[in-house]
Amino acid sequence: MRLEILPVLGIGHVTEGDDLAAVIATAAPWLRDGDVLVVTSKIVSKAEGRLVDVPADGPERLAARDEVLADETARVVASRGPTRIVQTHHGFVMASAGIDASNVDKTRLVLLPVDPDASARELRGALRERYDLDVAVIISDTMGRPWRNGLTDVALGVAGMPAIRDHRGEVDPYGNELQLTQMAVVDELAGAGELIKGKCDQVPVAVVRGYLAATRPDDSDGARTLIRDAAQDLFSLGTAEARAAGLADAATLAEAVGPEPADPAAVRRALDAVAGVVTPGTVFTLVDEAEVRAGLVAEVPGWPADASALVLGTAPAPLDPMDLVRFGADLHRLRVALAAEGVRSTLLPPPAGSPASAALAL
Repeated sequence: MRLEILPVLGIGHVTEGDDLAAVIATAAPWLRDGDVLVVTSKIVSKAEGRLVDVPADGPERLAARDEVLADETARVVASRGPTRIVQTHHGFVMASAGIDASNVDKTRLVLLPVDPDASARELRGALRERYDLDVAVIISDTMGRPWRNGLTDVALGVAGMPAIRDHRGEVDPYGNELQLTQMAVVDELAGAGELIKGKCDQVPVAVVRGYLAATRPDDSDGARTLIRDAAQDLFSLGTAEARAAGLADAATLAEAVGPEPADPAAVRRALDAVAGVVTPGTVFTLVDEAEVRAGLVAEVPGWPADASALVLGTAPAPLDPMDLVRFGADLHRLRVALAAEGVRSTLLPPPAGSPASAALAL
């Protein structure tokens, strides 16, 4: 295979309502059947009117951008300071939902196309019907990658070729049958096109020649096949967000386990699990003898007489404000550990005495 990557020069400024097929065909009369057009999503968005007006600067601009971002977000994946990694309504996970303020007037923002696969099919169809050109079309945009620095272009939409080259079932030169190898070829071609498009050169379209012998009918699922199903995504949240979700799930589990008496062995395992991670000086004591428990519950109004056990906690002394924060975190760790063992827990009013004390009914 011998590949060529060719720039399409002379595209110029694209505005709402422009005919992209005519613009590209006029700028690249040398296009051939089997070429792969790599088209920057921004000019597709501009032609389709995916623009919003915002103030040019100041806090009003930031507020307007945040509002647009909220509208384009299906869920927040991670948030660090001003940076938001979100999943769009398309299913893409990217910074700021792909909202772009470059190469556009300062009072406007460019959003991603509503349906990049449909945009690719429409552009391909127009080139075929009006210019007798049978080309594949990739709509590309720039993304970061988990675990790696730097950006690269990837495919948001595709028509005329499959998004994935599936090697499963093939046999390598050593006689091994390939089990997992699926190559995201449209992402690779999008990245190849970006090598000559650049960010400041105003070359929004590239042509990759030599990869395809012929294009495919538009009966595939397009680039949406590249979106990993949530059930298979092992890293669907940022670390802080995953921890918060885990704690919330643990609290839900603790309430949902039911009223069955706590298994003392399970409670002991939970206590052992947190023993090495709590703040030095924090002590949790399991009270599971009926006669002792009966004496304790009489001391504090609101403690349930039918609790199967009580865990009492005390914070290190002497106490300062940060010790209270640490003690609260230690208590939460214990509730998570109890939930992991299937033991529900209810936070009770602290017993009389030290303000840095707590109790759980199990």
